[in-house]
Amino acid sequence: MTYVEYKQLNFFQRFAFNFKKFFKNLPGALGRFFKAIGLAIVHFFVGIGKGFKFYGSTFVKGDWATKLSYVIFGFGCFHKKKYYKGILYFLVECLYVLFLVFFGAEQLYWLPTLGTIEQHTEIVDGFPVTVQGQKSMQILLYATLTIVVTLVVFVIYISNIKDAYKHQLMKENGEKPTSLRQDARDFLDGKYHVTLLSFPILMISIFNILPLIFMILIAFTNYNGTTHINLFDWVGLQNFGNLLNVIDSAKKAQTFFGIAGWTLIWAIAATFSNYILGMIVALMINKKGIKLKGLFRTMFVITIAVPQFVSLLLMSQLLAEDGAFNMVLAFFNGGVNPHVNFLGGDALTARLTVIIVNCWVGIPYTILSMSGILMNIPEDLYESARIDGASPFKTFTKITLPYMIFVTTPQLITTFVGNINNFNVIFLLTGGAPANPDYFNAGYTDILVTWLYNLSMGSGLQDYGLASAIGILVFIICATLSLIIYNNSKSMKDEEAFS
Repeated sequence: MTYVEYKQLNFFQRFAFNFKKFFKNLPGALGRFFKAIGLAIVHFFVGIGKGFKFYGSTFVKGDWATKLSYVIFGFGCFHKKKYYKGILYFLVECLYVLFLVFFGAEQLYWLPTLGTIEQHTEIVDGFPVTVQGQKSMQILLYATLTIVVTLVVFVIYISNIKDAYKHQLMKENGEKPTSLRQDARDFLDGKYHVTLLSFPILMISIFNILPLIFMILIAFTNYNGTTHINLFDWVGLQNFGNLLNVIDSAKKAQTFFGIAGWTLIWAIAATFSNYILGMIVALMINKKGIKLKGLFRTMFVITIAVPQFVSLLLMSQLLAEDGAFNMVLAFFNGGVNPHVNFLGGDALTARLTVIIVNCWVGIPYTILSMSGILMNIPEDLYESARIDGASPFKTFTKITLPYMIFVTTPQLITTFVGNINNFNVIFLLTGGAPANPDYFNAGYTDILVTWLYNLSMGSGLQDYGLASAIGILVFIICATLSLIIYNNSKSMKDEEAFS
C-alpha cells in the first residue's frame, strides 16, 4: 500500500491495517529482539576477551612494581608515592582475605550441596540433646553475599592494576602523581557524579541486586517449606520444567498456562479500558464551552488522594453477598436479596467485576495525564484544520489521537507491565476466588503475581522454588513485550514527529 492510499483510508480501516501490520511484523520483531540479545552476549564475551588481553599485556609491559601489584594490592601506588591509595587498596585485600578465612570460604565450600548435616538428637551424659544442623537458607544467602563481595573486590583488583600501570606511564613521562587534595577536589568537580551516585548504587546493590540474585538462585532449589528441617537441595531446571511440562507435571503446567493467559487478558483489558475511558472523560472535561473544569479535575484528584487499598476494600464490601449492591437489587426484587456473589461465584462474573472496579481506581490517573497532554497540543493545528474544513471527528483522528498516542506510548507500556503485576486489585477484591479445583493452589481470578504470593506466603501448599521460577518468567515476559512494543512504536522511531 502506498502512502497516498494509506492516507485515504478512514480511521477504522487504518486501525485494522496497523493492527494487521503489527502482528505480521511481530515474528520479525521477535527475531530482531533475540538477535540483539545474541549480539549483546557476543559483545559481553568479547569484552571479557579484551579484559584478559589487557591483563596480560599490562603484566608484560609493567615494571616490577606493577607486576607485584598483581599479587599485593596497592604496591604500584606505594612505589609511585601514591601512598593513600596504596593503603586503601592494601586494606581492601587484607579485609577480603580475613573475610574469606573466617566466613566466606566455608559458605562457598557448602554451596554445591547447601549443607548435609541435619538437625538431630544425641545422647550426652544419658540425656537427649538436640544438635542444630546446617541451614541451607543461610548457606545460600551467605554464599551469595560472598560471591557479590568477591566480584566487587575483583573490580577493585583490576582498578589497582590499572592505577599502577597508569602511574608507571606518568613517571616515565616525567609527570608527578596527583595528591590527595587534588583527587578530593576532582571528586567534588569533574567526578562529582561519581561522588553523588556512589551511595545510591551501594544501597541498590544491597537491597535490590543481592535479593534479586538470591531469588533467582532459589528458583533452582526445592525449597518449599515441607523439606527437611533447615535443609533443601539444588534441583536444576526442575521448577521451570514443572511449569512448562504438561505431561509429567500436568496440574502445575495447566495452572501456569491458564493463569498466564488470564493475566495477559486482564492486563490488556485493564490497560485499554482505563486508557480509552480516561481519554473520553478528559476530552469531555477539556472541551470548549464546558464550565467548572477546575471542579471536575479536583474531583478526580480527590479520588486519587484516597489510598487505593481503601477503595478496593470498600468495593469488596459493597459487592459482598449482603453488601449494598445486593440490597439495591433486593429493592427491585420485591425485597428478596438475590445474594449475587460478584467476587466469588461465577468465574466470568468475578473476572468482569475486577476489570470494572479497576476502571474506578485507574481512570482518574489517565484523565489527569490526558488533560495535561490536551492542554499542550498547539492550538495552531486545530485552527488550520478548521480552516481546511475538517470535521470534529477528522480533527480528533488526525491531530488529537495521534498526538496522545505518541506521547503516552511509554505510559501505556508501563501501565501494561504494572497491570501484569497488579497485585492489589486481585488480592484485595477476590483473593483469587472463585476456587479452581483443577489449579495448583490458585483460583480463577488469580494472576501470576498473586499465584506467586500463594505459593510463597499463602496458607495453602507452599513452593518457594516454583514461586521464584514464576517470578523469573514474569520478568522475561514483561521485558520482552516492553522492548518489542516500544522499539516498534512511533515514540521511539520518530522522536521529532510532534516537536
